[in-house]
Amino acid sequence: MPKNTLSVTDNRTGNAYELNIENGCIRTADLRQIKTGAEDFGLMGYDPAFLNTANCKSKITFIDGDKGILEYRGYPIEQLAEKSTFLEVAYLIMNGELPAQKQFDDFKYQVTHHTYVHENIKAFMDGFRYDHHPMSILASTVAALSGFYPEASKVKDAAVRRAQIIRMIAKMPTIAAFSYRHSLGMPYIYPDNDLSYAGNFLSMVRRMGETKYQPNPSLERALDVLFILHADHEQNCSTTATRLVGSSVAAGVTALYGPLHGGANEAVLRMLREIGSISKIPDFIKKVKEGGGETKLMGFGHRVYKNYDPRAKVIKRIADQVFDVTGKNPLIDIALELEKIALQDEYFVKRKLYPNVDFYSGIIYEAMGFPVEMFPVLFAIPRTVGWLTQWEEMITDSEQKIARPRQVFLGAKRRDFVSMDKRKAL
Repeated sequence: MPKNTLSVTDNRTGNAYELNIENGCIRTADLRQIKTGAEDFGLMGYDPAFLNTANCKSKITFIDGDKGILEYRGYPIEQLAEKSTFLEVAYLIMNGELPAQKQFDDFKYQVTHHTYVHENIKAFMDGFRYDHHPMSILASTVAALSGFYPEASKVKDAAVRRAQIIRMIAKMPTIAAFSYRHSLGMPYIYPDNDLSYAGNFLSMVRRMGETKYQPNPSLERALDVLFILHADHEQNCSTTATRLVGSSVAAGVTALYGPLHGGANEAVLRMLREIGSISKIPDFIKKVKEGGGETKLMGFGHRVYKNYDPRAKVIKRIADQVFDVTGKNPLIDIALELEKIALQDEYFVKRKLYPNVDFYSGIIYEAMGFPVEMFPVLFAIPRTVGWLTQWEEMITDSEQKIARPRQVFLGAKRRDFVSMDKRKAL
């Protein structure tokens, strides 16, 4: 009868050990028993960037990168994007099950009636220069919210946690819209609680002199779907930052702020503009293959997915709905031809480089009139649901503690202080 264990022989000492295997993992703390002597700290695992280390157990999001599968609480992302709404998906992610009508109505009411921010928040945001990056304003303002809700520090109180989660999900679009309007020198627009989650955000961003803003249904639905696709994505950079910090959505926002995470779709747009036309794609592909990494194919490949990113398939379908309203973004033709050529090229197929969610999302956001500076902000709004749910899962997990990774120290050994007159210049 096979056992769920791993037998290890330490060739340094000849000692044998048996380590338990649980859920396809060994506990790296069990390696501590493997020592060369009494003074030895014990064996550690060395895993830069956590490429093969699980730091938590989670029931929220499942990804099979080899098969191109993404599921929230067991539901395929394709089905949720087609049949659900963002707030319904938010409830699912937070609670583990899709809501019945009464549950959804109550949840929607709670979110809708927490969308307003304290007037002092507006004064706080006014302190930023007009040309400040919206993502920087967002991160700073989110961090400042703790001063308005000091009870949020009671993280062991389930009722307090839930109240803060609802508040954060509700206020994130408001703060995001205000940061955008501030960057344009335009007056802030208050939330309209008669509109949907995505529609209300569009109203706060777009409304000018009209008494009532009515978002275009196609654009409203497209943004809602994009919110669904970005709601959570397992233990990525920003989610891991939120879990490790253990108390701050601002940590997630800041981690998201960069070209390798939240700003990746901006890099795709820059690449497509540099290519310029379909006729120049073959030359670009050649540079990518022969450039030794200097020229990169942005929006292809993923740390997790070794197949077509399922989110990219959904985005590709909704692009036409957006273009029917906004007019066709000329970059889409370059993107489609680039994808076609790359997926037929053995160089990229062999390396399992497929389009990811960032390859098309930036084109759609641009068609909807958002500047590239707003792309990571648009990412942060829905990801707040994932961050907070992951955070609460961490808080309620009895195995979790304040994160404190070990290190492999390669610096100088202990030495005595040398006075300046006896030191040698480097």
